[in-house]
Amino acid sequence: MSHHDIRSAARPQPDQPMVDIADYVAGYRIDSKEAYDTARYMLMDSLGCAMLAMRFPEMVKHLGPLVPGATLAGGARVPGTSWELDPAQAAYNIGVQVRWLDFNDTWLAAEWGHPSDNLGAILAVADYVSRRNIREGQLPLTIRDVLTAAIKAHEIQGCYALKNSFNRVGMDHVILVRLASTAVATHMLGGSKADIVNAVSHSWIDNGALRTYRHAPNTGPRKSWAAGDACRRAVTHALNAVKGCEGYPSALTAKTWGFYDVAFKGKAFEFERGFGSYVMENVLFKISYPAEFHAQTAVECAMKLHPQVAGKLDSIERIQIETQEAGVRIIDKTGPLANYADRDHCIQYMVAVPLIFGRLTAEDYNDAIAADPRIDALRARMTVKENPRFTKDYFDPGKRFIGNSVQVFFADGSKTEKVSIDYPIGHRKRRAEGIPVLLRKFEAALAGHLSARQVQRILAASRDPASFEAMPVPQLMGFFAA
Repeated sequence: MSHHDIRSAARPQPDQPMVDIADYVAGYRIDSKEAYDTARYMLMDSLGCAMLAMRFPEMVKHLGPLVPGATLAGGARVPGTSWELDPAQAAYNIGVQVRWLDFNDTWLAAEWGHPSDNLGAILAVADYVSRRNIREGQLPLTIRDVLTAAIKAHEIQGCYALKNSFNRVGMDHVILVRLASTAVATHMLGGSKADIVNAVSHSWIDNGALRTYRHAPNTGPRKSWAAGDACRRAVTHALNAVKGCEGYPSALTAKTWGFYDVAFKGKAFEFERGFGSYVMENVLFKISYPAEFHAQTAVECAMKLHPQVAGKLDSIERIQIETQEAGVRIIDKTGPLANYADRDHCIQYMVAVPLIFGRLTAEDYNDAIAADPRIDALRARMTVKENPRFTKDYFDPGKRFIGNSVQVFFADGSKTEKVSIDYPIGHRKRRAEGIPVLLRKFEAALAGHLSARQVQRILAASRDPASFEAMPVPQLMGFFAA
């Protein structure tokens, strides 16, 4: 904590956490093959999520310029569309696409979030810079550059999340998307370490969006575009910084007016580890089910029980769900569910649908499926409680499990076995099993929106890691252009 005299107008040295981010982004060399391999799959999965989201009119209405007609020929492109936009608005567009279905990667700790949300800013800036470079006779950025930026953005967001709970003070986790994206976007735009510090200071001065839109009784679709909004703000800070706009060196520690005193109850940030490539190597993929991640293994449990209960729904007396403390706090939800956003953050809903239908897809959160009276009838018979072992393993840095169990009890006194799963198919420990499923998810997502020719070009390009990583960014973005 700074002891700077608030009566003095002398500028202090920049707060150390901001300097550490700048040093890492501008100077750290990533040498982990696992991190790059995982980042490549993350990029493919995120682009697949973006194409899946194009099926939803509520998402599509967010795309394009903020003001009609405010396009930028030769600017950043929005995958699956013909839009060419300034990089800040393109970052919003891509961020909304990736995040809309809650089907992209996840990080769970004291704070949770979705590090691939940062691709909104990273891809927009990469395409914008590359196309500008080509016009000026310079080299474009490559997919390898995108992966490097993504690894570093994942690391910043994830390492801050390990020990610092923004949700406990009412702020949404997209504050860390804005932080990470601001840092890497400034570097991609050619900013110096000092520029990164300045840009990051503005990110902290923005404070954070409230989590109101993620929780009953206000749950709503802003949670699906909040990360895009954070990406847009991040690119704005980055563009301002490289133009020379001044930063604020004690944005965190300034007495009374700094982030710590205003927003974090006077506490300084805590860190479990230094920046490296840990987060990308351990990130969690949502592969099989578009469900809030604390419920992923609960859905797997319900899928296993479906054959035993689907024909006996009327005979169910109660259903016991055990989850982690965070799962109880975030997605244990009773009463009427108002919309898609309410349903995909309700563990009872996410268990009921697979018990009944033997599936859970994005469409299962829509009004037509939610109107099935059997869903709410099952929800009314469910109890949710914390399993302390699941909570302990959730926070263990060597495990990072997301355990759930489901057991069904019938009116005649019989019951199913208690099905427990410690970590989902998207966990690092299940990579060998999960990656083939991820690739099938990717191919199906592309085929649902792009032409057969585009799908084949993208799949062919992605099959050879070396040539894929060497590909200029505009070439890949061109493959996705409508």
